Amino acid sequence: MMQRRNLLYVGAALAAAVAGAGVAWRRAQPDAGAVANTPGDAFWALEFETPDGAPLKISTFAGQPLLLNFWATWCPPCVEELPLLNRFATSQQARGWRVLGLAVDQPSAVRTWLKKSPLDFPVAMAGLEGTDLSKRLGNLTGGLPFSVAFGAKGAVLQRKGGQLTPEDLDRWAQMS
Repeated sequence: MMQRRNLLYVGAALAAAVAGAGVAWRRAQPDAGAVANTPGDAFWALEFETPDGAPLKISTFAGQPLLLNFWATWCPPCVEELPLLNRFATSQQARGWRVLGLAVDQPSAVRTWLKKSPLDFPVAMAGLEGTDLSKRLGNLTGGLPFSVAFGAKGAVLQRKGGQLTPEDLDRWAQMS
């Protein structure tokens, strides 16, 4: 009888531990209201400035697959992946893909960097608000670089925190 009771206690403790782990896991996941697979109209209505001060509307990318990359000049992995993103932008343009870099940085630093290493895709200034936007799009840590691939209908296809690889981009290109 005592063994049976002990087994019940162990079973109950195990069930409680699993339930607790499930609750902890769920809390660590992005909030469904904050991170959705389709970011909604508010995202597509955003407008940023280019490093030169010209307006750039996210809505100009609607209806096309979009690779959105959050980066900064002071972030070594960000700077290392920009040539890869540039090649992706050029090679996938015929398939409809667009790339947009959102710099979480100072405009003067981005202008200086772009003079030395021009890119074939547009760059806009997200400033510190870029960190909040990246979190709403699924960047739980707020770290850089962070990339989000959107399909032509605006749904999020993929997210990645950290430096992209050629394999990531090859896989993402097939999703559109």
